[in-house]
Amino acid sequence: MAPDNLETAVRSNTPASNPTGRVFDIQRFSIHDGPGIRTTVFLKGCPLRCLWCHNPEGIHPAPLLSFVADKCINCGDCVEACPSEAHIMDNQERHIFLRDNCVTVGDCEEACPSGALELVGRDRSCDDVLDIALRDRLFYQDSGGGITLSGGEPLQQIEFAETLLRRAKEAGVHTAVETAGHVTFARLARVMPHTDLFLYDVKDTDDAQHRKNTGVPIKGILDNLRTLHDAGASILVRLPIIPGLNDRQDHFEEVARFVRPLTGLLGVEVMPYHSLGVGKRPRLGLEADGSVDPQPPSLETVADWVDTLRNLGVNVINKT
Repeated sequence: MAPDNLETAVRSNTPASNPTGRVFDIQRFSIHDGPGIRTTVFLKGCPLRCLWCHNPEGIHPAPLLSFVADKCINCGDCVEACPSEAHIMDNQERHIFLRDNCVTVGDCEEACPSGALELVGRDRSCDDVLDIALRDRLFYQDSGGGITLSGGEPLQQIEFAETLLRRAKEAGVHTAVETAGHVTFARLARVMPHTDLFLYDVKDTDDAQHRKNTGVPIKGILDNLRTLHDAGASILVRLPIIPGLNDRQDHFEEVARFVRPLTGLLGVEVMPYHSLGVGKRPRLGLEADGSVDPQPPSLETVADWVDTLRNLGVNVINKT
């Protein structure tokens, strides 16, 4: 289990009722992270290293500086703003970003007039995040939506996650947590009273393949899923399916064997691979680390996966 160094990193003197979390994005009007219209809060830090990661900016606890070269207008304002000489101008007055020098202060982002530089990951108080989320309370009420915590792995930052979920519930807002389940069950138990829906990822059912593709074993994840179900939580199991990695008949059969006895599950959702994470890595200076870039599956292929699971007795909720 990964150490809680991110908890330590973002701990501050804020009162327990208003802890600080490290957030890398807040997406309003989201429709893919639970029912209705939602605000999805993405927290940094993840113990998994999925080869197909869609949100690579959420893996590492530390803030990252995003640099999109195509947006740069070579004005040089970042050079003067940077305290660590991470930005220089070459002999042709073109901007060069020396990422190894960057200490992610964020001054260069404020100085950049074109939006080429962006600090990804900021420490934000629970009050701040909740204030943003509650701006759309009427949309939640009309659509059955609410607030979703995602990541990264949001339960890495348990104090912040628990407090934000509790206060959202106190405000009458539906709450959801997207988790990969690679945490102690004590963390799931802490947020369960304040969570209306768990979106629970199962990325593979073969331990060797799971270790190869995510860097962690599968047993604890499945044990947590079973225990969470038996405790009465509302759970939608999500299956990220990556062509060439886990689109295997034996995986589908094992999913069916595992979930059929879990009669309280809301269902299983197939999550086909998309390539949005591929374009993020270069602008964040992230190494590929063996990352894969398969072709996203066709609608016909996704329908075949859904049919295969349904024929195995799985309650698949995809509208295909």
